[in-house]
Amino acid sequence: MNQNNASIIPTRARAVRWLAAGAVATSFALLAGCANNNASSGVYSYDQAQREQIVRTGTVTGVRPITIQNDKSSGAGLVAGGALGGVAGNAIGGGSGRAIATVGGVILGALAGNAVENRVGTSSGLEITVRLDNGESRVVAQAADVPVSVGQRVQVISGNGPTRIVPM
Repeated sequence: MNQNNASIIPTRARAVRWLAAGAVATSFALLAGCANNNASSGVYSYDQAQREQIVRTGTVTGVRPITIQNDKSSGAGLVAGGALGGVAGNAIGGGSGRAIATVGGVILGALAGNAVENRVGTSSGLEITVRLDNGESRVVAQAADVPVSVGQRVQVISGNGPTRIVPM
């Protein structure tokens, strides 16, 4: 009976370690999701506040819906998915089958976690073409949070940071 208890204790300790690793990876994934990359015309970063901007006026000549993709993956989805997949895989099978299931779970979990992170990193946007009053044309892609339509008068605000199109 003591041999059975002795073999159960390392298995439980291993399971606890896997759960702890999964919890840490999930925490990193949640924190990475709190990062705020915003393409809104109404959001300024702290560094952009109280800085002079150039304002030009013009008329919208085209509006096209787009998808804005965050191109800088934090890797949190990959890590969290791999950790959770490893925990799930470790719970399946026994002996050498458990090791294979754990490795498979890590790989599939990492792929799934990365895919989820990439999907979460997309938002709806608009590609707005403006004919400025001086005759030049400008195209700006920004979040679709402010309605803009063809023929509308707008301000094109640029300078120290991203260019924004704001209705007048």
